[in-house]
Amino acid sequence: MSDALKNQRTYALVGHGGCGKTSVAEMLLLQTGAINRLGKIEEGNTALDTEPEEIKRRGSIQPAFAHYSWEKNPHFLIDTPGDNNFIGDLPYLLLASDAVLFTVDAVDGAKPLTKRLWQDVEKAQLPAMIFINKMDRDRANFDSAFDSLQSMLGIRPILLYMPIGEKEKFQGLVNVISKQAYFFQDDGSLKEGPVPGDMLDTVEIMQETMIENIAESDEDLMEKYLEEGELSLDDIRDGLRKGVLSRELVPVTCGSALNNQGGQVALDLIQKLFPSPLEHAAWQGEEQERESSPDAPVSAFILKTTVDPFSGQLALLRVLSGTLTSDTTLQNPQKDDKERIGALLSLVGKNQSPFEGTAGPGSIVAVAKLKEATTGDTLCDAKEPFRVTPPELPPTLMSYALAPEDKGDEDKAYAAVHKLLAEDVCLSLTRDQDTGDILISGMGQMHIETAIERAMRRGKTKIQLQTPKIPYRETFKMNADVQGRHKKQSGGRGQFGDCFIRVEPTPRGTGYEFLDEIVGGAIPRQYIPAVDKGIQEAAVRGVLAGYPVVDFKVHLYDGSYHSVDSSEMAFKIAGSVAFKKAAEEAKPVLLEPIVTVSVFVPDDFMGDVIGDLSSRRGKVLGSDSQGGLTEIKAHVPMEEVLQYAPDLRSMTGGQGTFTMSFDHYEEAPPQVTERVVAEAQ
Repeated sequence: MSDALKNQRTYALVGHGGCGKTSVAEMLLLQTGAINRLGKIEEGNTALDTEPEEIKRRGSIQPAFAHYSWEKNPHFLIDTPGDNNFIGDLPYLLLASDAVLFTVDAVDGAKPLTKRLWQDVEKAQLPAMIFINKMDRDRANFDSAFDSLQSMLGIRPILLYMPIGEKEKFQGLVNVISKQAYFFQDDGSLKEGPVPGDMLDTVEIMQETMIENIAESDEDLMEKYLEEGELSLDDIRDGLRKGVLSRELVPVTCGSALNNQGGQVALDLIQKLFPSPLEHAAWQGEEQERESSPDAPVSAFILKTTVDPFSGQLALLRVLSGTLTSDTTLQNPQKDDKERIGALLSLVGKNQSPFEGTAGPGSIVAVAKLKEATTGDTLCDAKEPFRVTPPELPPTLMSYALAPEDKGDEDKAYAAVHKLLAEDVCLSLTRDQDTGDILISGMGQMHIETAIERAMRRGKTKIQLQTPKIPYRETFKMNADVQGRHKKQSGGRGQFGDCFIRVEPTPRGTGYEFLDEIVGGAIPRQYIPAVDKGIQEAAVRGVLAGYPVVDFKVHLYDGSYHSVDSSEMAFKIAGSVAFKKAAEEAKPVLLEPIVTVSVFVPDDFMGDVIGDLSSRRGKVLGSDSQGGLTEIKAHVPMEEVLQYAPDLRSMTGGQGTFTMSFDHYEEAPPQVTERVVAEAQ
């Protein structure tokens, strides 16, 4: 088994939206015989983008998986989405990968989102190779795209295959190591031929540059190169693979996936340069580590959960260690539960087949009908428990309130959306305690809208998305000293409660404080908590627009009682009366939530974005530019950025991204207060 594992490859396809990752995957699957025709995104017939929502928007909204063989060696491919609405679970997909085939568009080169994705790859510490796609396009410019790898990503790219021509004249590749040319045939195969005369000098220069970069990545090779002035072919190939595995070197090749050009070269490089599962560092757990070896106890990480219309819920497992077999029982340390593993399935998109061979480290297999296990869990041998430390997922950026289109369908709508949570770890459902809204939160407007489309299609229900209510607060600006008195006599036992309180505003964020300053038994001990409760209940309903009152202190310093008519209820009402009187005198004001927004945009858009944030009543805290990408931080009122994602996308041509988190409350300006109070009334 170890010999087979040495030649096994498990990798992810990563790149910004629109660079053609799924088309690259289609090309690789066609070259390996896993599919028999080349699907096209525009025609909605690819093997990997199969959801109706993916076909409609012509782009991946969730990862897809494929298992194929190249030269009798097993390869496992993960095709990841590239739109920033759908990349939230990328850390889980990278955890399950041993390497990355990073795709860049020959027309646009590396863009700001490309840099963000590359940072995720670096954080995962994965070796990578870059495939420059779309070499046949009208505006394709290989030199510009290649240069952007260093300027935007800050890497040391090693050109292994140069394009022969570009745009409509793209016809082949030159192997820089061997200085041999290969020309594309109609079926995507390669025919060897001479290097075009006008490329000879360039190939010579690129070969010298490549050898120098490989030598610089290894001290022993550098010493040999300086002494002998050259390196043997074996030295170059060994040094290249060593440099790739150490992440010192990033090899580059190119092609046109839609024309089935360059796939064979990419597959050969994947086989020669990418690591095997046996070369993966030990997996880090919470209290221990686990060697990536077939001889270690079995453990597997659930990297994704999907729903198949026929098989039901499928869990995608990456085998971390040991050998996974069907009809076995594994422990789930996270849920303290056992899971029965049924038949192991191999996937090529939605197509399932029984998994053949042995599922050792690096294998990605699907299993159906797990009971409690969810994405991010580790399944393991009960006698040798192990849980890999899962990476952090990014915070959600946007929320909408859910509402069924037809009254009475609340439960049906909620259930339809709730079923998506198992599939998409970057969606969440919560209830806002202040407003009562059921909120669906996600990575952006398109992420949430696409999720709702799927929920309606699968749940056969209609759901509306509404802008969530802003969780305003109220507070006081002045002190107030008042009496709260409740007296009621209607025959028989009456009600009597009497209290004197002093209300003071406190610093922002301190909340509510109640001070018992009663002396001499003016109010019996058993009634004092009732006064506190009455004040708190009245504060929840607010005084201006019905929002909770916060950041104030209450001194209960005097009162009176009746030996027969006083009760907890009477003093609770007295406390409520006192609070409402105090609110009239203490100058209540509206507080609005302020969020910290971090916006990442190309330098060219910095001025526009800062101007836009200022127009949203934002206070820019600062900016930091690095590698053509600027991060702008600002404090902005929450109501001004509820719809920020589509606005930023429009402003930056889809190149801007942002994160957002609650920071503090501030007094709302008069015009906002007047509007909110009017709406409440």
